[in-house]
Amino acid sequence: MTSGGGVRAANGGSMRPRGFLGAGQWLSRAMSRCVLEPRPPGKRWMVAGLGNPGLPGTRHSVGMAVLGQLARRLGVAESWTRDRHCAADLALAPLGDAQLVLLRPRRLMNANGRSVARAAELFGLTAEEVYLVHDELDKPLGRLALKLGGSARGHNGVRSCISCLNSNVSLTFCCATGSGGPGVPQHLAKASWASLALPQAMPRLRVGIGRPTHPEAVQAHVLGCFSPAEQELLPLLLDRATDLILDHIRERSQGPSLGP
Repeated sequence: MTSGGGVRAANGGSMRPRGFLGAGQWLSRAMSRCVLEPRPPGKRWMVAGLGNPGLPGTRHSVGMAVLGQLARRLGVAESWTRDRHCAADLALAPLGDAQLVLLRPRRLMNANGRSVARAAELFGLTAEEVYLVHDELDKPLGRLALKLGGSARGHNGVRSCISCLNSNVSLTFCCATGSGGPGVPQHLAKASWASLALPQAMPRLRVGIGRPTHPEAVQAHVLGCFSPAEQELLPLLLDRATDLILDHIRERSQGPSLGP
């Protein structure tokens, strides 16, 4: 720990002092201890919600909305701290014996990977221990799929993360949706998954936002806000996405870190 509440990096160098007060200063110190202390393999995970800073209500930033719900579920919604070194907002949360690092990049979507990779380096995580949550044009609104590796399929934020983390993209798998019970639309039902070992492949939670009919409308659709009808589905969607991530991490934390 450096003087003034700064954080000392794992290689012995010092990062820029944060200057936070109160809870922010405490979180900065806690993060430093977590980085420096040894940890059991596979017991720390990062969940990164992709989006554009300053545009939290748009379809392209639905990954950030999922992170907000995840933070509320874990009781750390008031603990977000801006980390200038990673250019991101960070929050730490326990999950049983595991620890979650929640991350919302503050860079533009096309450069999100730089924030995710720097935080992964800081916390000693590999690509397979980093969950990405992002929007997916090629799935209907609200459809959730957990995917291991795979190409970016035109998503610039995912492409940035794959590049910066040197993630293996040779194999993929998707989860299948199951029954959500009475009154729950099938595409919002809780998902199940299959296990597959693939080193250095990132688990990705793809959140469907639907693709407009006309190709020229894609940019406006992605950068636009959810319609009133879509907003009615969002609370259920965010809950289902949070359930899927937490259940999956709990399962992986109980055994060897072999991927989803």
